[in-house]
Amino acid sequence: MTIGKTYEVLGIEADDYRIINDINIPYLYSPDQFEVVDSKEPEFWFTFYGDDGERYSYPEAWNHAGFFEDFFDGVEAAVTRFWSDCERLFNIDKSV
Repeated sequence: MTIGKTYEVLGIEADDYRIINDINIPYLYSPDQFEVVDSKEPEFWFTFYGDDGERYSYPEAWNHAGFFEDFFDGVEAAVTRFWSDCERLFNIDKSV
């Protein structure tokens, strides 16, 4: 991550932010590492709360247990879906 760079929050998982970092990987980061410059959230996020009140908000196709596990395991359907949705919903190209 680069200090002073603006990053798009792609989702929230157990209250952490899902952000594509400088090496093009969508990792989770603690919100206290960032200053929010625009608090408007995408209308296409689906939100639910876990048993301990932790928040989960993602595009519908990502908002299920195992999606990012599949992504990081290199499951082609998850990887393809993630980058396709990034481009379509967030205007983020894989080459970012």
